[in-house]
Amino acid sequence: MRILLLLVSACVMPVLSPAESSSPCPRFDPGSTITEPENLYSRNGRLEVAFTYQTRLDNSGNTLYCFTNSDGAQSPTLHVQPGDELIIHLKNKLAPGAHMTMAAMPEMAVARMPADSCGTGAMTSTAVNIHYHGANVPPVCHQDEVIQTTVDGGESFDYDVHFPHDEPPGLYWYHPHIHGVSEAAVLGGASGAIVVEGIENMNRAVAGLAQRVLLIRDNLVPGNPEPGGRVPSWDLSVNYVPVAYPSFTPAVMEMGSEERQLWRVVNAGADTILDLELKYDGTAQPLQIVGLDGVPTGSQDGTARGKSLCADHILIPPAGRAEFIVTAPSAAVANAILWTRNIDTGPDGDNDPARPLIEIRTQANAARPKSVVPAPSAAAAPVARFAGLRECNPVKNRKLYFSEVLSDPSDPDSPTNFYITVEGQTPTLFNPDNPPAIETTQGAVEDWTIENRTLENHEFHIHQIHFLVLEQNGVPVRDGQFLDTVQVPYWKGKGAYPSVKLRMDFRGPTVGDFVYHCHILGHEDGGMMAIIRVNPAK
Repeated sequence: MRILLLLVSACVMPVLSPAESSSPCPRFDPGSTITEPENLYSRNGRLEVAFTYQTRLDNSGNTLYCFTNSDGAQSPTLHVQPGDELIIHLKNKLAPGAHMTMAAMPEMAVARMPADSCGTGAMTSTAVNIHYHGANVPPVCHQDEVIQTTVDGGESFDYDVHFPHDEPPGLYWYHPHIHGVSEAAVLGGASGAIVVEGIENMNRAVAGLAQRVLLIRDNLVPGNPEPGGRVPSWDLSVNYVPVAYPSFTPAVMEMGSEERQLWRVVNAGADTILDLELKYDGTAQPLQIVGLDGVPTGSQDGTARGKSLCADHILIPPAGRAEFIVTAPSAAVANAILWTRNIDTGPDGDNDPARPLIEIRTQANAARPKSVVPAPSAAAAPVARFAGLRECNPVKNRKLYFSEVLSDPSDPDSPTNFYITVEGQTPTLFNPDNPPAIETTQGAVEDWTIENRTLENHEFHIHQIHFLVLEQNGVPVRDGQFLDTVQVPYWKGKGAYPSVKLRMDFRGPTVGDFVYHCHILGHEDGGMMAIIRVNPAK
């Protein structure tokens, strides 16, 4: 069920005027050629950047958000090596109350934080923090702690994030994670990619390829369309080039004829599910997948060497990432389009219809992306952070489930409460003061079955760790992937609840409190999140 927690106006993205393009959080015209985000690279084990968090209203009244580098670049891609230190000096330039109302938000979203909170303490409509999505980094203050960390409007905060030496090379991303306003910030465009370098050392098929980082974001569509229609619940954009209803004019990408490139795609949408398909003159093309959710495919089987997977389409839930090799069309192809296919999200779900995203145009003199995957390093140590997980015996089996209920069952127009609950516990809306719903111990391996007891899709995500997908609806998954986000399809109102069975890996150094939730951020903001505590090994 679609839930909007912000009373902001929204329209189709306009053609930008010169004045608007010079404002914070710039956007491109529909049909523009895709440009790469600025690339920032670590040096000598360290990447240090200064971000300002900014907002503005565009010409149609939409609220935009962005992280801007000290040189003015918006949402740069941060490149680090395993073991590197990422330092971000964050300045929140928003002012309290700017551009939105809290009238529709839960009371908890505006409450003062506890005295031991990290940051400036106020959980308000203009607060911000940064989540390093997918990174296996500590959930502690000044690293990747999002339960208590809040940086209010006008305040500053420093992050010092330490990537582990065995962090898998691949694609991660950063975005705000303030409960109650996460959806608004991500819909507004405040997100960027993180690349942990070294994938060429695990899968040599990518070595020497030009690479593109593509962030597919979503934003509001006017009219709040009802579920089940053809009007999308959310418009999309590719690297801030809008692909808006009703024209769906795709963004443009220039490539050389039959050129091979590595595409690193983030579903940076707050709520939209993607199912990517590349069609040349109407025929689906093979996509050579080399990484999912920051882990090279096939790399955790003990060999520490990646294996490419071939597919003709790739489902990417909100927050998921896919890295794959694309071969450009020959000059004889008249129409080359990357689509997202129609998603059946359930009778209470959003409308995620089929629509084009990128039109590939081949040119003999097409400009090559500046970023190229290097040659493999003979000195690189194999990375197999999750090796042996499939063979481990779980010390605990748990069942969790997604559920929803109207806040006032007598009023069909009342807001929906969203829950993720451990079987046997009472469904509870998220609050940062809640005790942990789950406690475990560092070094443990657990099997979790996640059920969907609602009439719409949900996307399970956990911070700080990855999991191995073992089963879907009770059927073993032969080549289960190591992911941090997975889709659980909707229940049809009868029969068994759809489910996934996941092997959770707590064998790493991570201890402390962090969260798991649905990564449809309207659902997370509506309460579908809980805390897990990993206690130190005895």
